[in-house]
Amino acid sequence: MSKLYFSYAAMNAGKSTVLLQASWNYQERGMRTLLFTSALYAKHEDGRITSRIGINADATLYSETDNLQARITREHKKKKVDCVFVDEAQFLTKDQVWQLARISDRLGIPVLCYGLRTDFRGELFPGSAELLAIADSLREIRTICHCGRKATMVVRRTAEGKTLTTGNQVGIEKSMYLSLCRAHWEEETGRWPKAKPKAKPRAAKKKPAKKTHLHLAAANTARPPRRVKR
Repeated sequence: MSKLYFSYAAMNAGKSTVLLQASWNYQERGMRTLLFTSALYAKHEDGRITSRIGINADATLYSETDNLQARITREHKKKKVDCVFVDEAQFLTKDQVWQLARISDRLGIPVLCYGLRTDFRGELFPGSAELLAIADSLREIRTICHCGRKATMVVRRTAEGKTLTTGNQVGIEKSMYLSLCRAHWEEETGRWPKAKPKAKPRAAKKKPAKKTHLHLAAANTARPPRRVKR
């Protein structure tokens, strides 16, 4: 039975490499695959999925207005499609995730999606949230933080190296991002340690007024006269 798969990871975990290798395995056995990637990252009208290690393959671009179920169904009628691969799956809309689920359920074609789980703010992408909710199989592709622990989060930085905590969810320049473990992500974004509230300044103690000769004279007149012993 065909399934909808979602493989997720932080940045630079090798998601595209895994996708291209899996597609090659199908093609090597004479099977036909369809590859899709988001138009948000495309530099030209022609789509390509490119891995950091240098391998790449042609892909069809999709935007949030595309009906992927209709496009894949048309291709399947022309010639049998054995597997569908979707890169940058975090940019899918909720409707598109369900369209891909129907390709698996109704046409019996496995659909393998690869993408990020959370953005630089630590929040789920809409496409990733829907895939986590309805995909038949979930798989984490691991990468590491600079400390050696598993990286599950990403931060966005400016060209000057400043960490950003606000802004649009989608940032096109991939070099802006760095994958970190959860602990270092909290430190980078200023979530931990929490800033201590500033202590209120203590009120200055009033110094006692210096006694003048007038005060001393008044004090002497207020004292009762001493009794003289006889």
